[in-house]
Amino acid sequence: MSPHVDLSEARWRKSSWSGSTDSDCVEVAPVSRFIALRDSKAPDSGALFVTPTAWRALLHSVGHLTND
Repeated sequence: MSPHVDLSEARWRKSSWSGSTDSDCVEVAPVSRFIALRDSKAPDSGALFVTPTAWRALLHSVGHLTND
């Protein structure tokens, strides 16, 4: 179940790993108490919501964050 979050004001940022083309892109936006992720090819298809803690853990696990 996803939270009821208004995404109309979200400031989406394209993933730095998406490359220079607009295909196969993941976009990320902080909204309310969550981090929203969506497919840039289908922005109206919904978003995946994760907590900031889960987002940091994901970034850490793929090597984008180091231990603080």
